[in-house]
Amino acid sequence: MAKTNLLKEFRAFVERGNAIDMAVGIIVGSVMTGVVNSLVKDVIMPPIGLLIGGVDFSQWFFVLNNPSGGHYETIAAAQAAGATTLNMGLFLNSVVSFFITMFAIFLFVRTVNKMRSKKPANTHACPYCTMSISNSATKCPHCCSAVEPVKTGEVEDSELEKGIKNLTKIASGQISKIKKITKTKK
Repeated sequence: MAKTNLLKEFRAFVERGNAIDMAVGIIVGSVMTGVVNSLVKDVIMPPIGLLIGGVDFSQWFFVLNNPSGGHYETIAAAQAAGATTLNMGLFLNSVVSFFITMFAIFLFVRTVNKMRSKKPANTHACPYCTMSISNSATKCPHCCSAVEPVKTGEVEDSELEKGIKNLTKIASGQISKIKKITKTKK
C-alpha cells in the first residue's frame, strides 16, 4: 500500500511539469554552455586580443611562484615546471561567457513573455484589513467584513496573437482582391 502511494506521488510530481521543465532546462543549459564558450574563445576574444595588440587571452597569465626561474610561453608549460600561475585570461573568458549567456537568457525570457497572454488579476485587497481576497468574494475571510465583489477583466491577447490576427486580416483582404482579379480575367 505504501509503495503504491509512493509511486502515485512520484507520478504526480513528474506530471506536474516542474521536473520535466527543469530537466529540459539543464540539458539546454549544458548545450548552450558549449556554444557560448566557443563563441567567446573562438569568435569574440580573438578580435579583442588583436585590437589590444595581439594578446591571446586564453594564455594571459602571471607567474606567482617560479621555482625554476624560467620564462614560460603557455600556462601548461609554467605549471609543468612547477610554477604557480594566476590565469587572468581564462577568468576574463569566463566573465565574457557569463554576460553573453545572461543576455541570451534575457532575450529568451523576453520573447516567451511576449508570447504569453496577459491574464487579469483575480484578487484584490480588502478595503478594511488590506489582505488579498478573491474578486468574487462578498465577505473577507480574514476580517469577516462585507465587501463588494469586483469585476474581473478579460484576458488580453499576447503580442504574438495580436500580430497573427493582424496578418490574418491583411491576408484575407489580399486574398479577396486576388479572387476578384482572377474572376475578371476568365
